[in-house]
Amino acid sequence: MIIVRNLSKQYGRNEVLKNINIQFDKGKVYGIVGENGAGKTTLFRCIAGLEDYAGEISSIQNPIKNYLGLLLTEPFFFQKITGKEYIQLLCNARNIKIADIQERNIFDLPLNQYASTYSTGMKKKLALTAILLQGNDYFILDEPFNGVDIQSNIIITEIIHKLKALDKTVIISSHIFSTLSDTCDEIHLLSNGSFIKSVQKADFAALETEMKQMTIGNKIEKLGLT
Repeated sequence: MIIVRNLSKQYGRNEVLKNINIQFDKGKVYGIVGENGAGKTTLFRCIAGLEDYAGEISSIQNPIKNYLGLLLTEPFFFQKITGKEYIQLLCNARNIKIADIQERNIFDLPLNQYASTYSTGMKKKLALTAILLQGNDYFILDEPFNGVDIQSNIIITEIIHKLKALDKTVIISSHIFSTLSDTCDEIHLLSNGSFIKSVQKADFAALETEMKQMTIGNKIEKLGLT
């Protein structure tokens, strides 16, 4: 369980997060949606301990970062580290020894190749594999489906289902609503740094319709397409 209370975050005079209150329980998958700049990634970075903030973020297990697998939209890799070395590095950080990394290479990545030479999708799959092998209790996946081939998206969806079955806490952001519908128990809409709506699975379709109306409006007509 992760509890966020009265969380606010500013960059200079720009208030990115405004009095966020939310609880993430174990064995559940949470979707966080919102326009670019709504504050999703900043929220994730605060939970991961990568940002200073006002308010409180707590958990039964502390510090949270020692039990958290964070998949960033654009994972960072050292210039000359192979895929295998990257996985070993992250597992060593959790004192976990993995002797059969190649057998667990479910995305068939070229693990002896420098990770910096990977495509965007390959980098994301490598980073995801590494945090999964760490044995974390909490997972934050920032746009896990973006830039990844459809076969891998199917695998990622099933991984999320497995994490839920293992009683893990999973938080996801995605601009592909169908992926959230397939995986989440709850979806929370973030706008201008505040949560403005939270819905359960039974109301996902209504939320998607509402978001389409909010986003599209009469913009297509303005193009004057003929």
